[in-house]
Amino acid sequence: MTWLDSIILGVLEGITEFLPISSTGHLILASELLGLEPSTFLSSFQIAIQLGAIAAVVVLYWKSFLDLKFLTKLFVAFLPTGLVGFLVYPYIKGFLLGNSAVVVASLFIGGVVLIVFELLHKEKPESLEGVKQITYTQAFLVGCFQSIAIIPGVSRSAATIIGGLIVGMRRVTIVEFSFLLAVPTMVAATGYDLLKSADTFAFDDLGLLALGFCTAFIVALLSMRFLLSVVRKYSFIPFGIYRIVLAILFFVIVLM
Repeated sequence: MTWLDSIILGVLEGITEFLPISSTGHLILASELLGLEPSTFLSSFQIAIQLGAIAAVVVLYWKSFLDLKFLTKLFVAFLPTGLVGFLVYPYIKGFLLGNSAVVVASLFIGGVVLIVFELLHKEKPESLEGVKQITYTQAFLVGCFQSIAIIPGVSRSAATIIGGLIVGMRRVTIVEFSFLLAVPTMVAATGYDLLKSADTFAFDDLGLLALGFCTAFIVALLSMRFLLSVVRKYSFIPFGIYRIVLAILFFVIVLM
């Protein structure tokens, strides 16, 4: 991996982390297009730079992390993903993270689900507004939806947004909660992975990680504001269409 590769992947991560289009899927497919050979470091890099995007959430929503009651709800929401991730971590990193076919299928199916859901879902007037009003039950159920996103290409953002809408949250509310839930989820995933893989990194690898981290952080600040402005005016159908087109494109370019 070169410094330019690190910047490209960092930009891609910053753009896609909070959009319902799967950042992991984009990173895996982009790595193939860049000609990067699958390796332990590449898998760890794809996980670690997500922490840069997550740091942007802490900067923008730092006040929420000072509320003990809300932090408890975040922990409850994190539990399903934390448990599932811990139990299947070797399988995720060893097979799923390097499997382009899984990513393409997940992107395509997820796109169809997103479009169909938007066509059928009607937001009710009594839908919950404001992340502080989320109940513990709603938080846990959203966390259960998020755990599906351990499959690359599904999209953590898409899974939590659909889950939140199903349990009665408004669009802006679940999008912001999805931002905040990313913090414990990705800190745990990145920390666990780096703990397992740190002894395999060379000094130059740390520089690449740092560059990718910083790039993802800066771009994510802009990406989050973009998504919030979009959900106030439009549905998620364009993201569903994008996922389907991207899946078909990469199937033709990479898998055929």
